[in-house]
Amino acid sequence: MISNILVIIISMVIVSNYPLAQFLGICPFLGVSKDLDSAKGMGIAVTFVMVLATAATWPLMQLLNKFEIGYLQTIVFILVIAALVQLVEMFMKKSMPALYKSLGIFLPLITTNCAVLGVCINNIDNNYNYIEALFNSFGAGVGFLFAIVIFAGVRTKLVDESRMPVSFRGVPITLITAAILSLSFMGFQGMFS
Repeated sequence: MISNILVIIISMVIVSNYPLAQFLGICPFLGVSKDLDSAKGMGIAVTFVMVLATAATWPLMQLLNKFEIGYLQTIVFILVIAALVQLVEMFMKKSMPALYKSLGIFLPLITTNCAVLGVCINNIDNNYNYIEALFNSFGAGVGFLFAIVIFAGVRTKLVDESRMPVSFRGVPITLITAAILSLSFMGFQGMFS
């Protein structure tokens, strides 16, 4: 059981990394990665919401299946995630106002972050039990945090664009950097089955 959980976590952090290997959660990945502190805050918030959303949606899915209305999965999951993000937003506004301001519009966008919805649906699709689903969500969140922090670190080094051709400045170099980082993580594909 412990080895299975360890494989799930390592797989989600390195091999099946949501923004870099599965291309989920790209909006906050690109939008919040300009500053290292904001990237860390977003990564931690996304991890927290992923685990909390899984803790709420996995039992709800069992209930939906019991009443044979599993087709409502996406709608129910989106509503649960939206409510959880609102709670996290209110908590951060009260207890961490500086981080709340630095995340700006991207904090409420966690609601529409497809990585959060994706991890909840993947937990069901992969037939994980409750404990495995929680650890899978934690691994996915840590993988998101890992990817966004690495990307933010690289982007802070690209701030000095004076030696860069004009056509590469701004969005083009950001997307090229994300693609190269994604390729480096794709090298781990097949490590776990």
